Amino acid sequence: MSPQRRHELTDDQWTALADLLPPQRPATGRPARDHRTVLNGIVWMLRSGAPWRDLPERDGPWQTVYSRFRRWRESGRWDQILLTLQTDAAHDGTLDGSLTMIDGTNIRAHQQAAGAKKGAPMTI
Repeated sequence: MSPQRRHELTDDQWTALADLLPPQRPATGRPARDHRTVLNGIVWMLRSGAPWRDLPERDGPWQTVYSRFRRWRESGRWDQILLTLQTDAAHDGTLDGSLTMIDGTNIRAHQQAAGAKKGAPMTI
C-alpha cells in the first residue's frame, strides 16, 4: 500500500470498521469497489468539504463513493457503526466523555423578528 495520506484510514481504524460494513462482494453482478478505498474517499470528502465531483481519482469514481455513502446513510449503517464503536469504547474504558460537541450556529435577527415590541428600546 502507498504511504499513509492525511485523510486516509489507518490500519487500526480500518480493522475497527471492516467487520461493521456489509459484505464486500455482492452475490451477483460486478464485484464492488474495495470498501477501504471508498471509505477513504468518503473521509476525504467530509474533511475537505469539496464537491463530490472533485474526489481524487485514487479513491475511485465519485459516483461510486457518493452512491455507497448515500446507501449506507439511508440504510442506517452509519448510525449502527457509531453506536457499535461507542459501545465498544465504553466497554473497553477508552470512551472519553470529557469532550462534547455542540453546534455553535448563531444567526442574528432584527429585534422585530424575535418578537420584540415596536418602539421598545434597542438592547445589545
